[in-house]
Amino acid sequence: MPSSYPLSTEMARFVAQTCSFAVESPETSAQRAAYSRMCQAFTPARPTGLEVEDFTLSNVPVRLYRPNGLSSDYCAPCVIYLHGGGWVVGDLDSHDFLTASLAVDLNAVVIAVDYRLAPEVAFPAAFDDCLAVWRGVQHQARWLCVDSQRVVIAGDSAGGNLTAAVCLALRDAGEGQPVGQALIYPALGGADDLPSRSECHDAPLLTREDIHVYQRLYLPDPEDAVSPYAMPLTARHFRGLAPAFIAVAQFDPLRDDGHEYERVLSEAGVATQLHLGHGLIHGYLRAKGRVPEVDCLYARMVQALLGFFAGKPPDAL
Repeated sequence: MPSSYPLSTEMARFVAQTCSFAVESPETSAQRAAYSRMCQAFTPARPTGLEVEDFTLSNVPVRLYRPNGLSSDYCAPCVIYLHGGGWVVGDLDSHDFLTASLAVDLNAVVIAVDYRLAPEVAFPAAFDDCLAVWRGVQHQARWLCVDSQRVVIAGDSAGGNLTAAVCLALRDAGEGQPVGQALIYPALGGADDLPSRSECHDAPLLTREDIHVYQRLYLPDPEDAVSPYAMPLTARHFRGLAPAFIAVAQFDPLRDDGHEYERVLSEAGVATQLHLGHGLIHGYLRAKGRVPEVDCLYARMVQALLGFFAGKPPDAL
């Protein structure tokens, strides 16, 4: 690990354990297998008191988590969660550690989305799937026993990218916004000359070169990189978007994507809250329960989501 990234003992231990699953092969299949092994090692048993069901919604595989305490005739608040993984790795199991916990801690329905991955299918497949699930939740809210007026969309890394893209697409189509959007260390298409790209170019768990590799796989056609649904920071304006909770990591080449997104939203009159992630690295959510500074972030994320459900916009920090 480079000495320029002063991490806590707990965070350094998490990084070392994560890196122990790395493989040399650049083949997508090998990378996915290694990622799955790593995810499994960090996934605890699910909390008790949850009903979990896998099915398809709008022709997209999803996993629905419902706390047992929610009666079947109660229209519950809902989080649509979009996993990270560079649009290349990840699935319903990779983020089960988080989506199951959110359902319990929010006492809400959580719907995780298993969108299609690159390079087998490049942009806009993942974006199309996430947008389709959002619309499916709206159209089938009664069947899902969720309140269509209290739905949040959230995601980490590539999932944060897709979260922002769905909000932009809904706005552009004249459709209603989520009551909130939550983006955790999002990849939003920030410029290569942003300070974090050079300051954190070799950061643990995600380097600047890693970003370029993932983007080439997701966006093999360079013309797609100018689409706001591929890279949300290229949008012409940011008015009319959902209130946002944005969390970044201090030691992450993507850090300034989140800073830039918070800035343009605020300038457009969108309520925002920014968590700076001091001492954190990309992918830190998986250290929940192991690293105190991650637990602090998770608690703030839960608080922000509960606020969205209650119709309370986040306070700008």
